[in-house]
Amino acid sequence: MKFRLLIIGALSLGLASCSDFLELAPKDAMNVKNFYRNASDMQAAVNAAYGMLTTAGEYGYAYYNVGEVRSDNTMNWEGGGNLPDAELDQFKMASTNEIIRLMWLDTYRGILACNAVLDHIGGATMDQALRDRFIGEAKFLRALMYFNLVRTFGDVPLVVSETKSVAEGYTQSRRPASEVYSQIMADLTDAEQKLPVSYTGSDMGRATKGAARGLLGKVYLTTGDFAKAKDKLKEVIDQNTYQLLDDYKALWLVANANNQESLFEVQFKKGGTGTGSNFYNNFAPRNSGTSVIKVGFPSGRNIPTADLIAAYEPGDVRKDASLALGYTDGVTGKFVADPYTLKFQDTPFAEGDADNNWPVLRYADVLLMYAEALNEANGGPTAEALDAINAVRKRAKLAPLPSGINKAAFALAIEHERQVELAFEGHRWFDLVRTGRAVPVMNGHFKGPVVQEFNKVFPIPQTQIDVNPQGITQNPGYTF
Repeated sequence: MKFRLLIIGALSLGLASCSDFLELAPKDAMNVKNFYRNASDMQAAVNAAYGMLTTAGEYGYAYYNVGEVRSDNTMNWEGGGNLPDAELDQFKMASTNEIIRLMWLDTYRGILACNAVLDHIGGATMDQALRDRFIGEAKFLRALMYFNLVRTFGDVPLVVSETKSVAEGYTQSRRPASEVYSQIMADLTDAEQKLPVSYTGSDMGRATKGAARGLLGKVYLTTGDFAKAKDKLKEVIDQNTYQLLDDYKALWLVANANNQESLFEVQFKKGGTGTGSNFYNNFAPRNSGTSVIKVGFPSGRNIPTADLIAAYEPGDVRKDASLALGYTDGVTGKFVADPYTLKFQDTPFAEGDADNNWPVLRYADVLLMYAEALNEANGGPTAEALDAINAVRKRAKLAPLPSGINKAAFALAIEHERQVELAFEGHRWFDLVRTGRAVPVMNGHFKGPVVQEFNKVFPIPQTQIDVNPQGITQNPGYTF
């Protein structure tokens, strides 16, 4: 499915300066009063919210940096100095970092697009069943965006209706993370009731009932409500809608977008329409020229670390499907030891214009979360927990974990399995934070006391503090 990048709404929340309380309207400058009238208008508005997921501040760039490069799994080519990538990777982030500024800005613009749908859909002339579905989609997307924000920054402004004036924007302040999580749960609970199980045709890729359930299960797991997490994730399993693909490598073929393992993925489409993805250009080795990717510049981002490469067990087929240890130089014919991921291969239509979607939730993730929730809720792994993780290991051609493993050992086994199963997909940092393992694992990675407890959340962008210093304050530990 190709979502048109159309941003609709009134005013965005707290951007870079007073002038950055930016008015957002349809590209044809149609007056908002004359919009949101019917099903066609509302579908365009919903598509605008989906379209925001593809921006640089969301899944187009920022989220894989925050979720993966921040961790021990990957790094970016700019390994030194004060470039935004290096600051994030080396835990030397300033509040002026461009990656977090973009993330805050584009994610709140996405929330604005969701709020516009929810505020105006009641007045549109349309079928009630379609109205409910659009509400469910907007609430799912808003929940997903807030989930990414609250995990990254901690307390954040909670805006659930359109901000209609600059003065109103100044009244917004950071709210406790617990309030944000409560809103996320409420949105996903309602979305689950309103969304369909599946779609066909051009609607493939929209949020479904299973996506809402899976994300809600992850939210419960993140907040430590293991009983609710296991129950909600079991609902996804019992849907019998999803299954592991037999071949792990097949997950990454562009022809297999929105496959049976996919709960939700961000949709990209190449072809010069502005809706393509830049992942393979970004992830190809920096100095590889056209040896790896034939069109456009290779940027050397989301590069596997030595720790990740070493994490794969002997015989794990996911290693060769996920990464290459280097490439053959097309000019010299020599092998260059410069690792990179294989998960997002495609020949772009032009630079940064490929067909690769971004996987947000897939069934293997659900199975591993379910095993984790069962382990925590029951004081050790149950037979069901072992079955869940072993299903993932079986596809990887690995031996099953033995029965009799204790709770602590099973938790580490889950951590390891998630690291290699979901590598490069933006989960590792949040997994380490959720389980309380971020500081010891990362200091082991750096072989020194680089990471502290306050680093588990990122600095608030300085631009936001400058705009609204009374309502937007800095996270502890960050002084610049």
